[in-house]
Amino acid sequence: MQGTVFDIKEFSVYDGPGIRVTVFLKGCPLRCKWCHNPEGLSPTPEVMVSSGCMECGACHVARCRKAAGDSCTGCGECVTKCPNALRKVSGKAYTPKELADAVMKNAIFLTDGGGVTFSGGEPTMQADFLCETMSLIPLHKTVQTCGYCKSDTFERVLGLADLIFFDIKHTDPALHKEYTGVSNELIFKNLELLKASKKPFICRIPLVKGVNDSAENLRATAELLYDCPSLIRVELLPYNAAAGAKYKMVGKDFNYDFTAPERESIDLSVFTDRKIEARFM
Repeated sequence: MQGTVFDIKEFSVYDGPGIRVTVFLKGCPLRCKWCHNPEGLSPTPEVMVSSGCMECGACHVARCRKAAGDSCTGCGECVTKCPNALRKVSGKAYTPKELADAVMKNAIFLTDGGGVTFSGGEPTMQADFLCETMSLIPLHKTVQTCGYCKSDTFERVLGLADLIFFDIKHTDPALHKEYTGVSNELIFKNLELLKASKKPFICRIPLVKGVNDSAENLRATAELLYDCPSLIRVELLPYNAAAGAKYKMVGKDFNYDFTAPERESIDLSVFTDRKIEARFM
């Protein structure tokens, strides 16, 4: 068994308690228009090209299938030929043991509540690999998920995780589909499973101005989370305006003008009135 990882961040302090290693798994079933990790959307390795490429042609060697008109396989041959080191492959294959070993090499720093966080992309897209890897790591384990996966898969992941970060993009079904490409019906079904499991979780909301920052949407989110003892808090994440720069690197267009809302415009009382802790990140 192998899985595909596009980044491993060591000594992370924002993705769960304590000092952590955050592992980013490739592949996501959503297509959020504001996604800030476009290199995590495809489940397969792909070449990223940094700005400054002069299109000198040195990367188009005979062994490159793309040069012959085929699709890029992410083989990395062109990376070795770039004279300015502007190309890299996003996505590396690991066995569960290899990834567990990569995490555990820093185990001495991950004590006192620290551990590993699996993010993405969407980690449940590689559920078998994720679960096998988690079973090999004797540390605190956090999974960040959009909740869009089969419910039996979600329950398997719940059984192995110590903490869940659960993203809620939008409560309105039509707007959720417009901005993410999928319905939120399955997501909310899995949210109910999460609440019933009593597994500790943190709700994360990526705030995008004019998309999901309205008082109405935040109030509806608070209602979903009301009277849930296992909810630790709600974290409001502002949209990263620099996210669009990475799309060109993976050959994708980004034609949106999203911004982050002003904090002063967000009324946290929709959460605090329901005894839900909410904070900006």
